[in-house]
Amino acid sequence: MASTLPQVTPELYPQLLDAKAQRLKALFQAFNPPELEVFASPPSHYRMRTEFRVWHEGEDLFYIMFEVGEDPKKDRRQVRMDNYPVASEAINDLMPKLLDAIRDRPLLRRKLFQVEFLGSLSGEMLISMIYHRKLDEEWEVAARQLQDELGVMLIGRARKQKIVLERDYVLEKLQVGERQLTYKQVEGSFTQPNARVCEQMLAWARDVSAPLEAPVGAQSLRDQHLRDLVELYCGNGNFTLALAENFRKLLGTEISRTSVAAGQYNIEANGIDNVRIERMSAEDFSAGLQDPESKAAVKFNLAEYDFSTVLVDPPRAGLDAATLEQVSRYERIIYISCNPETLAENLETLSKTHSIQRFAFFDQFPYTDHAEAGVYLVKR
Repeated sequence: MASTLPQVTPELYPQLLDAKAQRLKALFQAFNPPELEVFASPPSHYRMRTEFRVWHEGEDLFYIMFEVGEDPKKDRRQVRMDNYPVASEAINDLMPKLLDAIRDRPLLRRKLFQVEFLGSLSGEMLISMIYHRKLDEEWEVAARQLQDELGVMLIGRARKQKIVLERDYVLEKLQVGERQLTYKQVEGSFTQPNARVCEQMLAWARDVSAPLEAPVGAQSLRDQHLRDLVELYCGNGNFTLALAENFRKLLGTEISRTSVAAGQYNIEANGIDNVRIERMSAEDFSAGLQDPESKAAVKFNLAEYDFSTVLVDPPRAGLDAATLEQVSRYERIIYISCNPETLAENLETLSKTHSIQRFAFFDQFPYTDHAEAGVYLVKR
């Protein structure tokens, strides 16, 4: 069975990156896009979060991952992971230290079956230890000692149980242009796993949405462009905050309560006063725009906005027909996609009303077939 786990080979990375870029160009050739902008990943130690199963074998204790075949239930082979060059250097440094610290401590070792690491470029590390048994006060005392020894934050999880010893999030700091932005990234919630590529994605989106300069004597295109942006599926405000300087006002919509709370925290942490992140579905937002008297329109003061631009970073399935129709009404569209195939399908519709002005490839997942793409579209 061919390996389904990334095989990190830095010496081969440039040609693998180019091959992936060429496949992306071929996929979008029919839309006649501009030259592809390629944003490379660090060739190793690029992932800021990862999870391992913990395998108990006599006195030994080690991490494993699974090779998965065509039938995930039957074609599974365990692979011992003493190190993991996909993950950040900080995670690799902690992997053996954690096992060495708990190997002879039954309170921490017994029934431990999974460990999850969430790190940040800012140096914080959160480790979730997941058990097949209920955790008690004795576990918590031992875990606090371990937390101090390793200099990390720990969470204990079991069925219907979550013990947070310090906090359940890390604070990430990403450099976007001349500004460093702080992001609260919560354990168990979606965050971009490749932080360095995420910085490049944010810088690209900021660049494509920058206010346009007007010719001398002409009506200011800058004034025209400084209208408002809405982001659908905004998560913790990852893109919304980075683009704040380019728009008069920005509204991010998201249905996850945890992500909305993190986004609101991030707004305050960065001292940004023209962004709102609200818990609202794309359907409710669309209904609110169409009916100024609707509950959503009144609750979120949608009449105060003058949206020129929409940013979407949808799930792998892409945009559904209703959302696609809504998105096509905007003058400018920034579409970030984790699935180029569904992006291409959506462009069959969007290219009827918009033209692609910028086209980008972000290599979030080196050594895999996955590609993250970005297009910037302007109404014809």
